[in-house]
Amino acid sequence: MNHNFLLISAITLFLASGCATIKEDNSHKSKNPAIPRLNKQFIGFEHGMGIGGWLTNYKRFNVLPDKWKLNLSPGDYEHFETYITRNDVQNIASFGMDHIRLGFDQIVLEEKPYVYRERTFRLIDNFISWCREYKINVVLNLHKAIGNYCDIPEPVSLMDDPELQKRFIALWLEFERRYHDNNSIVFELMNEVRNVNPKLWNSLAERTIQTIRKVNPTRKIVIGSTAWNSCSTLKDLQIFDDENVIYTFHIYEPFEFTHQRGVLQAAPLYYNRKMAYPSDIAPYREFKKFVGNSDSSYPQFDRMDIRFMRTVMQPAFDFAKKHPDKILWCGEFGTIRHCDIKYRENWMNDVILLLNEHGIPYCVWNYLSTPNDGNRFSLVDDDTRRILSPRMLEIIQGNVK
Repeated sequence: MNHNFLLISAITLFLASGCATIKEDNSHKSKNPAIPRLNKQFIGFEHGMGIGGWLTNYKRFNVLPDKWKLNLSPGDYEHFETYITRNDVQNIASFGMDHIRLGFDQIVLEEKPYVYRERTFRLIDNFISWCREYKINVVLNLHKAIGNYCDIPEPVSLMDDPELQKRFIALWLEFERRYHDNNSIVFELMNEVRNVNPKLWNSLAERTIQTIRKVNPTRKIVIGSTAWNSCSTLKDLQIFDDENVIYTFHIYEPFEFTHQRGVLQAAPLYYNRKMAYPSDIAPYREFKKFVGNSDSSYPQFDRMDIRFMRTVMQPAFDFAKKHPDKILWCGEFGTIRHCDIKYRENWMNDVILLLNEHGIPYCVWNYLSTPNDGNRFSLVDDDTRRILSPRMLEIIQGNVK
């Protein structure tokens, strides 16, 4: 999960041998009053949790020389084999989540162009079997595509290079080949498309969907917008006459709060200040001024609170209202691990409250981050795998106030 600081701007599927039986399960739904259902429902994907730091966010640090950035080491493979196990999937199920969004990087799957690492795919096979065992649905998410990293400069952009685009489409076709008989698995084509011309991404997404549709007319496919899945760019996303295309967005506003003192982006690292939520607006204005933006930021707000969050998320709510026959899913949101837990709880509560108000399903970020990840968003303890606070567990289950 990566974000450029310029972006500051159940129902359960019982998975079995390639088929799914849908049945009602209300055990993990919010205890709040009935959520309005303005849009088509994402059945079996009401509230989930992302897994990052296992098969994703590899070799993205600028401290590495270029020749090392996209290569895997023996230690990487040891990490893949041990970091996430059946017990973790059982743990996530015990939290009341109905789905897991599994991130993976292209370099973790590709040995070389069009040749794939069986060792990694076996891990994904195991993961899917664990999810089937614990009745958890699966979103497979290409988190880092070659040519679309958020953290490191790349010589060629995915959106400009026909060969990289062919490899991108071929990778998803390989997923379809391997999991064709399990139509319950959802494919999320890209984690966060950079701030590119939306027409370029729409074209690549359309070609990828068309290629998958030739072999599977009903595979559920998730696409998000440009500018790192910003709410504000949802309006630029191509809408498909396809009931099995799902649309997604991420929310990390205000960035200086969610990424406070993070080391992968220059601005919060430079500002180096603990931030509260809710809060007086002054520290937020000072951040913008300190990193070289406007002296008059947030002019309509005297506090950083749910009113701001409602405003910044409004484009997503507008999208949902405009397309009631489509599924809109908030695929990622969270706060950096070293943020004070009570402020993490406050922010997560407000985001989920707003999503619930509009009947938008969601997936929190994230279960666990490796200690060497500069932006750790973990929701569980490294060693015990216990959720970091009882209140946080209630919140991510949808019990907000």
